[in-house]
Amino acid sequence: VDKLEASGMRPSGGPVLVTGATGGVGSVAVMLLSRLGYEVVAVTGKSSEHSFLKAIGANEILGRDALREGANRPLLKERWGGAVDTVGGDILFNAVKSLRYGCSLAACGLVASAEIPATVLPFILRHVNLLGIDSVQLPLAEKTRIWNKLAGPWRLEGIDSLKVDFSLQTISSGIDRILAGEMVGRGVLDLRA
Repeated sequence: VDKLEASGMRPSGGPVLVTGATGGVGSVAVMLLSRLGYEVVAVTGKSSEHSFLKAIGANEILGRDALREGANRPLLKERWGGAVDTVGGDILFNAVKSLRYGCSLAACGLVASAEIPATVLPFILRHVNLLGIDSVQLPLAEKTRIWNKLAGPWRLEGIDSLKVDFSLQTISSGIDRILAGEMVGRGVLDLRA
């Protein structure tokens, strides 16, 4: 969200798409974007979680298959004022092909695929940006700045509702749930238990 706003994203620019919206990164993105005044469109393959997504701030919910439509087309109708993608693959590039002129997508996951079926057309004809998000090699000063925003002006009331606790005894089954696509929210390993 920080990098998207640095690239010019504003609430007035149109709806923001969040893929993988029931996962840890996706659910926090939905909650944060909603808190910042954005219209949020959440994408999930879990039809049972629509109420959850609405409760954390999604204005609209799309099934993941809706984002796969048009994969063979070089451009799609302009729709998104920005996007947070945690999935990768054809869903990521269909979101890029649907960005409004001059808008950006922040890519921070690859659960579907690390590869994208891409052409340069959206980048040239729509002046869009694909922004890579890294939380590991990011300089400590940048991490501190973002953490301070999350502790201050971006503080999310109710973020604990997204937390699923794991202990050392339950982490293996928790990882199995994540890999099976059954996880909702953020998994937190509690080393005290």
